Amino acid sequence: MAGKKIFGTFEGVFTPSILTILGVIMYMRLGWVVGNAGLIGAIVIILIAHVISVSTGLSVSSVATDKKIGAGGIYYVLSRSMGIPIGGSIGIALYVGTAFSIALYLIGFAESFNGYFGFDLTINAYRLTGTIALVSLTTLAVISTSVALKAQFFIFAAIIISIISIFLGTSDYIPQSIPMFSTTDSVPLEVVFAIFFPAVTGFTAGIAMSGDLKDPKQSIPKGTLAAIGVGLVIYLVLAVFMAYNVDSEVLKTDNNILMQIALFAPAVVAGIWGATLSSALGGILGGPRILQAMSIDKVTPKIFGTGKGKNNEPINALILVFLIAESGILIGELDVIARVVSMFYLTAYGFINLSFFLESWANPDFQPTFKVKRWIGLLGFIACFGVMFKLDMFAMIGALALVTLLYFLLQRKEVKLQSNDVWRSVWENVVNKGLKKIHDKDDENSSWNPNIILFSGESSHQSYLLELSKTVSGKTGIVTNFKLILNKDNEKPLKKNEQIVREDIFNDLGIFARQIKVDNIYQGITNIATTFGFSGVEPNTVMMGWPKGLENSEDYAKMTETLLYLDYNLLYLDFDEKMKFGNYQTVDFWWRETDSKNAEMMLNIARFIISSPRWKNTIIRVLFVNNNNAKNDLIYAKVSKLVEALRVNVEIKIIDNVVKQIPFYDIISRYSNTTDLTIIGIPNYNIEDQAEFILKTNNLFDTIGSTLLVKAANNFNVLDLNFAKNK
Repeated sequence: MAGKKIFGTFEGVFTPSILTILGVIMYMRLGWVVGNAGLIGAIVIILIAHVISVSTGLSVSSVATDKKIGAGGIYYVLSRSMGIPIGGSIGIALYVGTAFSIALYLIGFAESFNGYFGFDLTINAYRLTGTIALVSLTTLAVISTSVALKAQFFIFAAIIISIISIFLGTSDYIPQSIPMFSTTDSVPLEVVFAIFFPAVTGFTAGIAMSGDLKDPKQSIPKGTLAAIGVGLVIYLVLAVFMAYNVDSEVLKTDNNILMQIALFAPAVVAGIWGATLSSALGGILGGPRILQAMSIDKVTPKIFGTGKGKNNEPINALILVFLIAESGILIGELDVIARVVSMFYLTAYGFINLSFFLESWANPDFQPTFKVKRWIGLLGFIACFGVMFKLDMFAMIGALALVTLLYFLLQRKEVKLQSNDVWRSVWENVVNKGLKKIHDKDDENSSWNPNIILFSGESSHQSYLLELSKTVSGKTGIVTNFKLILNKDNEKPLKKNEQIVREDIFNDLGIFARQIKVDNIYQGITNIATTFGFSGVEPNTVMMGWPKGLENSEDYAKMTETLLYLDYNLLYLDFDEKMKFGNYQTVDFWWRETDSKNAEMMLNIARFIISSPRWKNTIIRVLFVNNNNAKNDLIYAKVSKLVEALRVNVEIKIIDNVVKQIPFYDIISRYSNTTDLTIIGIPNYNIEDQAEFILKTNNLFDTIGSTLLVKAANNFNVLDLNFAKNK
C-alpha cells in the first residue's frame, strides 16, 4: 500500500494486542472460570490456551523476520508462504471472524453499560446500545487511525488502574477452603475452556496493522510476544488472587464480583468499558486492512482495495466490516457467534503454525532473524485442531468446510503472486528424501514399478500409444515422452526451458514430456536411454512403435543391440488403425517355452491393465503352446500357480502342437485374430537375425489386431515354462 508507515512497536502492535487480550473475559468471566475449574484447573486452562497463543505468536514472529511483511497481517504471511488459495481462504475466514468479534465485544459492553446505569436489560436494548457504540467507534476510525490508536493509550491506562484497584481491594467472601479442581456440580471443563479461549486471541490485532508499521520485522515479534507474555502473567496472578479471596460459589454466580471487591468500583467499570471498546476498536482498525490487502491481490473485489487520504485508509473495507459487525449485534446470540468465531481463529492459528513448520522444514530460503524451533509450529498446529475437536466437533467441521470451499474457489480463480510457494519446497523436500530412501534400498527383489521412456512420434495414433503407456505403467509408474526433432545441422541444442513440453494431451494423462534435437533418430534414442534419469528413479523400460520397414536398417539394429545391452525392458506397439483397441474387452498373452523371463513381465502388465478404468471389464487369456507333449493338466496347474502368485485373474488355454507343429505365429493368427490387444514375448535372437524376425512379425501383424511385443530385462525372475522334463 502507498500509505505512510507511521507506527512503532508499542502503539502499533503491543497496545492493540494487549487491550484485546485484557478484555471482557478477564473482567466478567475469569472468576467464573476459577469457580468452576478450581485453582489448578483454571491455571491448566490458562496455560493450554496460551500454548496455542505462544506457539502461534512465535511462529508468526519468525516468519515476519524472514519475509517482507506487508499490509494484511496474517493473510499476508500465509499468502506469501503457502500460496493464495490457502492464504486467501484463511484471510477471508479471519476477516469475517474479526468482524463478528466486534459484535461480541460491543454486546459485552452493552450488558455492562445498561446494567450499571439501570437501563433495560433486554436483547433489543443491548442491540441499541451496541449499535450506538459501533457507530461511534467506526466514526472515530474514519476520522483518523492515528487518533483511534492514541485513544487506546487512555483505555490502556484505565485498564491498568482498574487492575491495581482490584488487587488493592478487600473481599467479604474469603473462602474457608480453596478448591483446586472442579466439583461434580461444576460446568464441564471443555465448556469452561471454550468460554475462556477468546481471551487469548487478541494478539493478532497488532499483526493486522502490519501495513502501517515503520519496521514490521522488528515490531511484530517484540510487540506480539510482549503482549502475550504480559497477558499470561496477569491472567495467572489474577486467577490466584481471586481463588484466595473469593469463595468459589460466589465466583460461579456473580460475574460482577470484581467491582464489589475493588478498592474503587468505578475504575473497574471504566476498565470493562475500555477493554470491550478497545477490543472492538482493534477489530475495526485491523479487519479492513485484511480485506484491503486481499483486494489488492485480487482475492476479493477490487473496490475494497482503494483507500482514502495520505495513509490510504481502507474506508470501503471499513464499511463492510461495519455491516458484518452490525449483523452480529442484531443477532444478539453471543454464544452462537462466539463458537463460530473461536473456530475461525483456531483455524487461522493452526495454519499459521503449519506455515511456519513447513517453511522451516522445507524451504532452503527460509532464514529468519528470529529463530524458533520448528517443532513449536507443529505443536501449535496439533494443539489448535485438537482443541477445536474437543470444544465443538460440528463447529470445527463447519469452519473447515467453509475454509475448504474458499480454498477451491480461489484455486479455480487461479490468482498468482510473484512470491515463493512453500508447497513447492515441501514437495521438493519430500521427493529429495524419497529418492534417497529408494536409492539406499536394495531393489533386487522388489516388484516392477515401470519407469518408461516413451517415443510416441507424431503419427495419427500417437494418442493410443500414450494411453497404452500410461496403462501399462500402473498407478505409480512414470512415463516420460520424448519428441525427437530431426536436425542434420544440429549445432545448438534446445535451451532447457524449450525442452519442456506442456500440452494438454500429456497433462491429462499425467505424462512428462520433453523434446530435443537429434541428427539421427536412432542415435538420439540410444543417447537418451544411456543418460536420462537420476538416482532412485532410473528408467527401466523403453517403449515405442513397431519399426515396420526398418528390417534392413543398420542404425536400428545397433540401437536395439544397445538397448538390450543396457538391460532395458522393451515394449513395441503395432497399432491397428482399423480395429484400434476394439472394445477394450479382450487381451491375449501368448507363452511358449522360450518366454520364461518374459512371462513374469507379461503378468505384471496384465495386473496393470485390469486396474485401468478403460480395461476394467476385460477378459484376459494366457495361451500356452504345448510343443513337447507335456501333460495338459500339469501345464494348467503350473501356469495357474504362476498366475495366482501374481494376483491376476485370467483364463488359461493350452494348445496342443506336438503332432502338427504349426508355426507359433500361425497359431496366434488363428486364435487372436479378433482380440482387442495381443501381447507376445520377443525371443532371444542374434542381432544378425533381426531382419528375418521383423519380416515374420510384420506378416503376423497383417492378420491380427493391435499387438504389444515384450522383451523383459534381467531383473525379472525366470519362470520355468519347460514342461518337457516333467511329462
